[in-house]
Amino acid sequence: MEKKLVFIFNPKAGKGKIKTSLMEIVDIFNKCGYEVIIRATQAPRDAYEQVKKYADQVDLIVCSGGDGTLDEVVTGITEVGSNVPIGYIPAGSTNDFANSLFMPKNMLDAASMIMDGEIYKCDVGRFNHQTFAYVAAFGLFTDVSYETSQDLKNILGHLAYVLEGAKRLLDIKSYHMKVVTESGVIEDNFIYGMVTNSRSVGGFKNLTKDVDMNDGLFEVTLIVQPKNPLEMQEIIRNLLSMEDNSDLIYSFKARKLTIEADEAVAWTLDGEYGGSPEVVEIENLKQALNLRLRSAQ
Repeated sequence: MEKKLVFIFNPKAGKGKIKTSLMEIVDIFNKCGYEVIIRATQAPRDAYEQVKKYADQVDLIVCSGGDGTLDEVVTGITEVGSNVPIGYIPAGSTNDFANSLFMPKNMLDAASMIMDGEIYKCDVGRFNHQTFAYVAAFGLFTDVSYETSQDLKNILGHLAYVLEGAKRLLDIKSYHMKVVTESGVIEDNFIYGMVTNSRSVGGFKNLTKDVDMNDGLFEVTLIVQPKNPLEMQEIIRNLLSMEDNSDLIYSFKARKLTIEADEAVAWTLDGEYGGSPEVVEIENLKQALNLRLRSAQ
C-alpha cells in the first residue's frame, strides 16, 4: 500500500522561495513512494490545524517555512499525542532550529535528506499549556520577531531584527522574578531571559554551549539589570566572547523551571507571541518529537 505524506508549507516565508522548488520537492517525495497531500498555509495557526487534521491519516508530515511554521507543527503533533515523524525544509529568514541540527540550506537537499533520513528523537518544551520547539524567551528584543512584519523580514533578513531592536536600547525594562529549578532558587531583576534547546538563537550561533538536543535538559540564560554603562559593557562583552565569568549573567541547565514575576511578562515562543503570564512553568519533554534527519546528530 502506498505511503501517505502531507506537505504543509508557508508560501510567504523567505521571500516565497518554496514556489520555485515546489514541484521538484513533490517529485522527490513521489519517487520514494509517497502519495503527497499538499497544503499551503492560509493564515496564522493554519499549519497547526492541518497537523491536527492529518496526524492520524499519514505516515509522515513535512513542513516548510520559518521557525513559526515549525512551532505550529510541533505544537499540533504534541497536543494530539501523535508519534508520526516530521521532516523540516527550512525556508524562513532565521531558521535557528534547522541550523542547530545542521540541516541542508538547499531545499531540494533538505527534501532528499528527509527521504533518506533516520529518526532522531528531539526534545521539545512545554510552556504552561503551550508547546515550543527550541526557545522560550522574555525581555530585551524578544518581541522584535513577532512585531516585525513578514514583508520586512523577507526584504531585510537579519537586518530587520537589528533595526527594530535598536529602538529598544534606550528603554530597557527589567522584571523582578523568582526562578525555581531542581538545583535551587534565583531571585533578581532581569532584562532578558531564554530557555533554549538550540545551538543558534536569533541567527546567532553558539549563544549556548554544550548543547545536546535530546538530553532532556534546557540551557537557561538570565541577564541581570545593569546598574550603569560599565555593567552593560560587561554583559555585552561576556555574551560576545562566550565567557561565563560575570555575576550579571546566570547560565545553567535545567529540566524544569517555575518562573514567578511581580507583573505580567510578555514571552516569545519560537519567535511568536506566547502570552503575558505572571507565573510560568517550563518543562523539557525529553525526546518527544520524531524528526527525520540524515543521521543521528
